[in-house]
This record gives sequence, C-alpha cells and structure tokens, in this order.
Amino acid sequence: MDNIAGKKSALSWVVNLSVIALVLLWTIPTFGLLISSFRDRDQITSSGWWTALSASERNVIVRAAAPDSAVKVGDVWTISGSVLEGASGTVTAFGITSRAPVDFAPGAVATHRNGTVITVESDGAYRLEYAEEPEGGKGQRLFVTLKSAPGVTLENYSQVLFSEGIGRSFLNTFTVTIPATVIPILIAAYAAYALAWMEFPGRTILIAVIVGLLVVPLQMSLIPLLSLHNKIGLGKSYAGIWLAHTAFGLPLAIYLLRNYIAGLPREIIESARVDGASDFDIFRRIILPLSFPALASFAIFQFLWVWNDLLVATVFLGNNENQLVMTGRLRELLGSRGGDWDILAASAFVSIAVPLAVFFSMQKYLVRGLLAGSVKGG
Repeated sequence: MDNIAGKKSALSWVVNLSVIALVLLWTIPTFGLLISSFRDRDQITSSGWWTALSASERNVIVRAAAPDSAVKVGDVWTISGSVLEGASGTVTAFGITSRAPVDFAPGAVATHRNGTVITVESDGAYRLEYAEEPEGGKGQRLFVTLKSAPGVTLENYSQVLFSEGIGRSFLNTFTVTIPATVIPILIAAYAAYALAWMEFPGRTILIAVIVGLLVVPLQMSLIPLLSLHNKIGLGKSYAGIWLAHTAFGLPLAIYLLRNYIAGLPREIIESARVDGASDFDIFRRIILPLSFPALASFAIFQFLWVWNDLLVATVFLGNNENQLVMTGRLRELLGSRGGDWDILAASAFVSIAVPLAVFFSMQKYLVRGLLAGSVKGG
C-alpha cells in the first residue's frame, strides 16, 4: 500500500524538504547581502538587514568643539554645534558619561561635575555653557542615541563601479575568462571522444589517471608551473594564464564529456561508420551536436571558476595595473578597510553579476550535463 499511485513515499518528502532547506540556506544570506549593499555603513553596523524597512537606532560618541572656541554671551561662555556632523537622524537620548549614555531626553539640561551645563536638542544641536571662561584642552564628549529613518543609497555601487581602473579590470577579466573557457572545451571534446569510442592501448589507465587528477589540489602545481612558464618565455602573460586554467580545468572537462559521449546510442555511431564516415566526421557531425548539454555544463563551471578566481590570476598575471582582473581590483579597492561592509556587499554583487547571467542563461543544460552517462539505454 506504500506504493499506491498518487502518494509520495516518506523518502521523497525527506528529499524534497532537504532540497528546500538547502535552497533557503543559500538564498537567505544572499538576499541579506543584496539588501545590505544598498544600506550605508552606519545602518549596517547598527542593525541587521531584516530591519531595513524600519527605523534604526545607533549610539555614537561625538566630541564637542574645543573649549578655546567658547564665545561669551551675557554672563556665560557658550559653545554651540551639531552632533549630527553631516549625518541624518533624530536624537532620542543623550548622556555626558560612558556610565550613563542615555540618561537625558532631547532638550533636557545636564550638568557636568565641573559645572558645565549641557543641552542636546532632537535635531542634533547642542549647547555648552560655562560660568567662567574655559581653559584649553579637548572638547566635551557627548554620548548620543540617533534614530534614522529607513532608506537606500546607491553610493556603495557608485564607489565600486566608477572607481579608477574598474573598467579596465572588467575587460581584463573577459580577456582571461573567455579563452580560458573555450580552449579546455575544445581539447577535452576531442579527448573525450577518443576515450569513449576509440580503441587504443592504455585507454583504461589514462581514464584512471584523469579521474585521479580531479582530486589533486591545484596549489601544488602553481610554483612549478610558473617556473616552467618563466623558462619557456611565457612569464606573466595572458597566454600563460590561459594555459594554466586549461590545465586545471581539463580533468573535469574530459570526465564530464567522456561520460556523456560514452552514453550516446552506439547504433548511431556504428551506422555512420558503415556509411564510410571517418572519426573526425562522426565527431564533428554527430558527437558535437548531441553533446551540447555536457559542453554547456562544463562551460558554466569553468566560466564561474575563472571569473571569480584571484589566486591563479595573482600568480600568473601579478598586480600589473594593465592586467589586473576584477577580483584583484576589488581587493585593492577594499585595501585594509575590512570593516566597510557596505563596500564589501556592493563589490560582491558587482563581481557576480556576469556569472549569474551566464548561469541563468544556460542552467537548463546544467543538470543534463551533470547526469551525463549515469543512465544508459538498453
């Protein structure tokens, strides 16, 4: 009775719920990052992205003007200014010591232990009054709680998109990515056909070696490969990084394509051979058109990997201003400002814009290519 038509088994429900949970685990943080990319630094540091549509409060410490700037008005010396300092918001509370940072409401009068009378209005204007002319030194510290209305800003994207050299780096990334995606596909397609349908000594061993290369960390080969490039005159050039990405991507490419091509109907290929077609004709007229899902699947993986790469680009291109890729440019833009979450969030979405477009335009081929060869016809 468990397999009655129209009813799903318990395992099916578990699989479906697991997939939904995984999708949410990836989607929710990404959505939060997207919202944060449109918030300013103060909003990000004071409240979570889920509060973006509500007013937020933050505590700031402002130092009033120096005592030597006091002006005599009547019988008292006064210092005036604003705690907002160009920012926006409304003062909801203030204090004059770190132990009591929110003791006073806007407009209330606070008296410091040295006799200074302090007032902070809701619009941020503050006033300090001294009975006698104050001596020099640092200005009075004011602890202020500001309430800001929800809002969005494009300043983060403006800073990332229009910083100096970003356009050049965008073109450099395309210069690296497109050949580094096309070259391994061309080589792997020929190799996959040979390993799937051509008989030659050592074929099984060669397939085993290719599968083994899938688990070899590329970091192990960076320095030896760079030394080889320097010896043969490639140095830090586009040709060198194309060959490096080709070498790193070939094992996966050959593995995917070989599985797919090996699963194509044998009758089609044998009929073509009976009709006198050569291996090259079979490959060009039959294998390539039928293998497009697998080709597109690998193209997605390789494009995403090369576009988001920083390590290989740094090793084989360096930090030359004329050859700096997007990831390197964004790294320089951030510099030591690791706490600038607004710039980090905007940079993340600028860097993934093109890969997202590539993925969504070719996603229908992804699963078909990944499942290549897992099920063969009888």
